[in-house]
Amino acid sequence: MNATIEGALEGGGLHVGVAAARWNQGITDQLLDGAVTRLEELGVPDVTVVRVPGALELPVAAKKLVDAGCDAVIAIGCVVRGETDHYEIVVRESAAGIAAVAVQTGIPVANAILAVHDYRLAVERAGADDANKGREAADAAVSTANALAAIG
Repeated sequence: MNATIEGALEGGGLHVGVAAARWNQGITDQLLDGAVTRLEELGVPDVTVVRVPGALELPVAAKKLVDAGCDAVIAIGCVVRGETDHYEIVVRESAAGIAAVAVQTGIPVANAILAVHDYRLAVERAGADDANKGREAADAAVSTANALAAIG
């Protein structure tokens, strides 16, 4: 027997955590607003937001949110390429860290860490419309949490 399981975009009964970096706060605040607004639209009754300094702190915050009972987590950050290799390290390690939390715990961690070559690109991805990556991450978190719950 073949079965296809898709998670619904229905947040009733879910507890979703959001870990948001303060670095590039003009962008991360917009992503956070997009994520929280979308979670409200999806009917998520319980949202916990944790602010941390930067993208490298997001994995440990995501893990703590999972430990606190969240059904899904959204990691929000913004890393803008500079003139040093620091960009590469932060982007790679933050993404690897949140992926490790998801795999190790079985709880989805949606990646809304922007990795952009200039600030203008971040502004485009953090706008108030449906292209807001925080909104997209909220959809991914809720849908994946529901799909995993349906597996049992």
